[in-house]
Amino acid sequence: MSAESPVSRPDVVNDGPASGDPQTPGPRRNRRGRRRGRRRGKGGAAAGGQQQSSQAKTTGNAAATRSGGPAETTPAPPRRTAEPKPGTPAAMPPTSRRPHGKPRPAQQNRPQAGGGQRLRTVRETSAGGLVLSNLDEPFDQLQAVLIARIDRRGRMMWSLPKGHIETGETTEQTAIREISEETGITGAVVAPLGKIDYWFVSEGRRIHKTVHHYLLKYVDGVLSDTDYEVAAVAWVPLTELPRRLTYSDERRLARTAEAVIADLRSDPDRLARNQAEASRTEPNDYEKAAAARNQRRNEPPPAKSRRRRRRSRRPNAGTRADGGS
Repeated sequence: MSAESPVSRPDVVNDGPASGDPQTPGPRRNRRGRRRGRRRGKGGAAAGGQQQSSQAKTTGNAAATRSGGPAETTPAPPRRTAEPKPGTPAAMPPTSRRPHGKPRPAQQNRPQAGGGQRLRTVRETSAGGLVLSNLDEPFDQLQAVLIARIDRRGRMMWSLPKGHIETGETTEQTAIREISEETGITGAVVAPLGKIDYWFVSEGRRIHKTVHHYLLKYVDGVLSDTDYEVAAVAWVPLTELPRRLTYSDERRLARTAEAVIADLRSDPDRLARNQAEASRTEPNDYEKAAAARNQRRNEPPPAKSRRRRRRSRRPNAGTRADGGS
């Protein structure tokens, strides 16, 4: 009986030689390996490393299947975590955040600057002016009256005479009275120069002061420093006022006075109108309110009344909200 010849079928793929074939060809490279080899040149070193690891994993699984047991795997070393440095946000202990809708906790009262309580604010209104020796004299011969005060550091501070408005006075009357008390000179208002305002701290109070200044001409009197607040009194040439005056806002008023004097000399009618307006004796509403504020400036601040909290009405313990017991 003759041996049958092997039948070749096109739909069956022979993975290896038959059991009786004397020839034993080498291991056949699968198509997946060839595809990975082609991609290795395109994907770069990172892709190649991944392919090698996948091939090694496949080989290990195959060896484990042939030997009948699982392949031995080396455990990965534990990952080291760097400890946060002290003082960084990562080293801070976890905090509980405020739930949405709940009120913020009451904050403690922070001390004000300097460790004390908030300073009380006081408004003061004053009037003063610049007294000229004679409006008819040449400009370079005009002189004005200045006063000097000693500050806390012992410095001589030259300024224009001024003082607080009192009850029943106009600003023009206050300027005439204060100049007479501080310098001994009596003057007459001829024109307004403007007003200045500034802030300063005195005796634990923040004071906002407004001063109305006028231009006056000499009428009568002799220089005198009898006022206890005045350290010196002097006639100073008008051209030297910008260098002699201590405060910058009063130096600007001195320059304004030069322009006002030139206008009054060129327009005598304006001088007459200004003198007529300055002769009023009835204070307006602003001057009355300013005098009232000045009178209250040294009074102690009113005590703050503590507001009592109203307790919410709650139903009795033995009754329900719907009225049942």
